[in-house]
Amino acid sequence: MAHRPDRLDAEDIAIRALGFLASDPERLDRFLSFTGLGPENLRAAAQTPGFLASVLDHVASDESLLMALAGNLGLSPDAIARAQRTMAAPAFFED
Repeated sequence: MAHRPDRLDAEDIAIRALGFLASDPERLDRFLSFTGLGPENLRAAAQTPGFLASVLDHVASDESLLMALAGNLGLSPDAIARAQRTMAAPAFFED
């Protein structure tokens, strides 16, 4: 059975994914459209529970983006999908 990332691993992947999205204006614009956010409220939204999960949800919704991110991070697409599931799990928000 494949390793399921823990909370810190999943957060790290999501933060790195956000950096990947932010490094390209077109990718960032698609993410903002996906979330309904704008540049003016992105920073505040990033502090809210569930934001990092939304980053991975966005990436997972687009196979070409998922593959590009996986290549950029040196991870398998499955590792990113496992991080997404970890971030979406109810226990992730309990602390």
